[in-house]
Amino acid sequence: MNATTARPRVVILGCGFGGIEALRGLSRADVEITIVDRTNHHLFQPLLYQVATAGLTAPAISAPIRHVLRSQMKRGNLTVLQAQVTGIDTAGRQVLLDDGQQLPYDHLIVATGATHSYFGHDAWSAYAPGLKTLADAFTIRSRVIGAFEHAERLADAAARAPWMTFVVIGAGPTGVEMAGTMIEIAHHTLPQEFRRIDSRRTNVILLEGSPRVLGAFVPQLSERARAQLDRLGVDVRTGCMVTGIDADGVDYREGDGGPTRRIASKTVIWAAGVAASPLGRAIAAGTGITLDRAGRVPVEPDLGVAGHPEISVIGDLAAARSYGRGEPRPVPGVSPGAKQMGRAAAANLLRRLAGQPTRPFRYRDYGNLATVGRKAAVVDLPVPGIGAVRFWGFAAWLFWLFAHIYFLIGFRNRLIVMLDWAVAYWTYERSARVVAEPPPTQGEP
Repeated sequence: MNATTARPRVVILGCGFGGIEALRGLSRADVEITIVDRTNHHLFQPLLYQVATAGLTAPAISAPIRHVLRSQMKRGNLTVLQAQVTGIDTAGRQVLLDDGQQLPYDHLIVATGATHSYFGHDAWSAYAPGLKTLADAFTIRSRVIGAFEHAERLADAAARAPWMTFVVIGAGPTGVEMAGTMIEIAHHTLPQEFRRIDSRRTNVILLEGSPRVLGAFVPQLSERARAQLDRLGVDVRTGCMVTGIDADGVDYREGDGGPTRRIASKTVIWAAGVAASPLGRAIAAGTGITLDRAGRVPVEPDLGVAGHPEISVIGDLAAARSYGRGEPRPVPGVSPGAKQMGRAAAANLLRRLAGQPTRPFRYRDYGNLATVGRKAAVVDLPVPGIGAVRFWGFAAWLFWLFAHIYFLIGFRNRLIVMLDWAVAYWTYERSARVVAEPPPTQGEP
């Protein structure tokens, strides 16, 4: 990018759902745009668990950023950089990169998302990986497949048990989807592939601290999801607070002041909490704002930062509210919210450049979807003039399936996912079970 250009310099941090939509909203404007991401790919995160459980390959849910943005790059005002952002100099209006480069901006859109939160117990991450990136998915896949392989090597049934016990911590959509898929792999994909072990004896335990699974859904759908998990064979334990995780298992407490119990397990997956990107702290330090408890940046109604209208924060990093009818309400941390914020931030930036007043952000709720397993899902859709339409089971599963195919980026990805799912449905096969190398010993960072 030519630093002396007369055109306004817009820097977008993050190439997730929010960053992509913001860029598309600005690409035809008379501005210089630089988008920065630490990876070279855009990831369809709602299906990441399918990569972790060997249902899909990585290219099926991801695509190179430069390929995704090829039409925008043809316009000549876009620069794509793969780099790690180390800080933001709000006073000097510069983004600091890992190689020491300083990237000047006139307008900044921060869409760097969220990471794992272990609620102050970061040491647990060595034993219970979370799922936010392709690297996380590969790690989990390696541990899951490796657990069965290790169990096959053991002659003693008692020694095998911890290797064939899988614990998923957190019963939000990711945790529910992971647990349901893992039990299906054990019961339907692997039974004929091992000689010494019977994979159908696998125990998948889902731990949740709150009283019910899928807490963001209405109680009726939560109960339906739990019933579907029970039918699949998942051991669901709600009201259980994790107190410790190590290489040999999980400690948890039942209820307030209840007894502490132990689960012997060599494979633990973390799906219990998220924390905002560390760049939130850099923004807070430079602007004087106070982050919320999750480390998110409070934003103005137009998604700008108080006192710094040149900075917009969107997606999971923003503690944003929707300004429609009635009282402002929090925007949920879901991909439709990030996309809508990206479009709104771009539109407000263009209004500023035109000398026009900005508009408050209004979130349009398209509902909640979660799959539980084969032919099992729950759907909650708001329909104008009718109210909430809620259903579950096979019909919900079909709706979930086609909705996710529709929102994937690119025809190739949609076709691959549709074919892979069709094969998996009829044969129970999961051909993406290849791991690059033997998995690390459980518990190693």
